[in-house]
Amino acid sequence: MIEFVLWFVTNIVLAPYNLLLAIANPAAWLNWSNPEAVMRFIYYGASVELFFIVFTAFVVVTLMGMFWRRSILWAGVRILEGIANAVGRTAAWAGLLMVLVQVMIVFLQRIFRVAEIQLGPLGTTLAMDLSWWAEGLKFYNALVVTLCVSWTFVQGGHVRVDLFYSKVKFRTKRVIDMFGAIFFMMPAIGLTYLYAWFFMWRHLMTPAVTSTSDLDRMLMQSRIFRWNVETIGFSPNGFNAYFLFKVLIVVFCVMVLMQAVAVFWRAYCEFVEGPESEDKYLDRDVTGSAAQDIEHAAHSGYS
Repeated sequence: MIEFVLWFVTNIVLAPYNLLLAIANPAAWLNWSNPEAVMRFIYYGASVELFFIVFTAFVVVTLMGMFWRRSILWAGVRILEGIANAVGRTAAWAGLLMVLVQVMIVFLQRIFRVAEIQLGPLGTTLAMDLSWWAEGLKFYNALVVTLCVSWTFVQGGHVRVDLFYSKVKFRTKRVIDMFGAIFFMMPAIGLTYLYAWFFMWRHLMTPAVTSTSDLDRMLMQSRIFRWNVETIGFSPNGFNAYFLFKVLIVVFCVMVLMQAVAVFWRAYCEFVEGPESEDKYLDRDVTGSAAQDIEHAAHSGYS
């Protein structure tokens, strides 16, 4: 137990040094013309060092907000929720694009019997089989699912299994939110990220890397490193960028982790300031219809 505590404290103390070391030596992990730099990037992208950098930053900012200026936490909430809203509102347009492409495929395939679609933007020609466009619909759907999840959370559109939450007092709700963010959202998305990170890289390069590989072993593997980006579709002429799905899983994890931090900070600030601070600085979408807005608020559990 003592050894674990010492290891934990040591990594926290070294976190600022590791961060400064990475910033001062970008070529060691960002110069991707060097296979060793790629391996360092892969290793540190899901390493103990990165975990303690993120953890220490979260703790320091939280403590500053608690004991110095609460406005720091509110600023963090506004930034993180602003990112979630901006990304989600942009990615949501992929839903419309998905519908338009599907309609186009039906018309061209069933009515005009066209086998491929050719586009010529800016003097370039892009000719793809209809099966490529059809399988690409999955990618548009993945954009909505992975990039809109935090936006949906900010807007209160997630599904809440409400056993007793709506019946408890305001500050009790905030305690539940803080507990859920720390003990459910962060650990769950952290584990998902660790699996997704190496899963993504196994579809981008060879040799295969795993979470159990140490840095020395990965640097040895860099001698036989080569890019091997996954381009195999379900059909010979189908969508050939399936590696993007793996990238989206990693982005999804980062977005949800940021949202978990925002949930904790908002819940703490509202707990301290009381009911008058509920939904403070919250940028919620409106439909333009009072009835629909009221229905959405009721569904989301907001007043």
